[in-house]
Amino acid sequence: MAPTTLGIHHITAIAGDPQRNLDFYSGFLGLRLVKRTVNFDDPGTYHFYFGDEIGRPGSLLTFFPWAGAFRGRMGSGEVGVVSFTVPAGALDFWRDRLAQHKLRALEVPARFGEQTIGFVDPDGLRLELIASNRAPSTGVWSDSIVPAQYAIRGSHSATLTLTSIEQTAALLTEALGFRPVGAEDNRHRFEAGAGGPGAVVDLRVEPDAPRALNGVGSVHHIAWRASGESEQSGLRDILLQRGIPTTPVVDRQYFRSVYFREPGGVLFEVATDGPGFLIDEPVESLGEALKLPAQYERNRQNLEAILTPLVMPQHGVSAAS
Repeated sequence: MAPTTLGIHHITAIAGDPQRNLDFYSGFLGLRLVKRTVNFDDPGTYHFYFGDEIGRPGSLLTFFPWAGAFRGRMGSGEVGVVSFTVPAGALDFWRDRLAQHKLRALEVPARFGEQTIGFVDPDGLRLELIASNRAPSTGVWSDSIVPAQYAIRGSHSATLTLTSIEQTAALLTEALGFRPVGAEDNRHRFEAGAGGPGAVVDLRVEPDAPRALNGVGSVHHIAWRASGESEQSGLRDILLQRGIPTTPVVDRQYFRSVYFREPGGVLFEVATDGPGFLIDEPVESLGEALKLPAQYERNRQNLEAILTPLVMPQHGVSAAS
């Protein structure tokens, strides 16, 4: 059987101020900061990983916060919307929570039978909450500011904005193991693995969209899950056989990665499920300390002087949440 992806591993976006990013995703959305490290290719900036209790693949949204960087421009060749899963019946809670924090909830028509609300983060990144009867029941972080019955349960899907979808659809179905499951208006849905939340990608056709410009408030790349290194190697071989330039395997400490551009211009990654975030911190204190890869450990003092000091958000469910 040909190797296939299991769905979304993580999505990585670009933020501005790191404290504001941390306050929003952990202090407001209630995600757990499961790892605080640096951008391995630019160690003078943070890399934040937000997810469920232990940062399972499929729960992760990560950020490179570059304070003072320019804003991105929306357009084709990008992940235009990042969608989270919440339990069925949770959207009224989130409408109230957004209103309490003076954030506008954008009512989105139901898609593929699921109710949705949209909003933007402080940097302009477009987000959605999709209520699903298939929301996972495991992995909820017990110390989240958001009550468990309403809490985000990981990724639902990503929406890719493209001027045309034929070549991207062929890559998804012929190389990565996705299958088409339906279309509504200019949106075409594909699923991987068992399907459902975390295994969904939508291709939205915008023929006249300008080319996206990467910057603050935009997605840098999307990573697909490979269960292990052999699965990843098999997927890489398929890509190379199709003539798609693909990087060698890169060690990201918590997973192994390969990168490539899909035909529409979106940067894709295939990342292994392991070894995971518990290799250098216990579950009780995930995200509390700055973790550096071995090659930067000798420069810890200099990096800590460069990186913005952070105040960790207060957690625990409160009456005001």
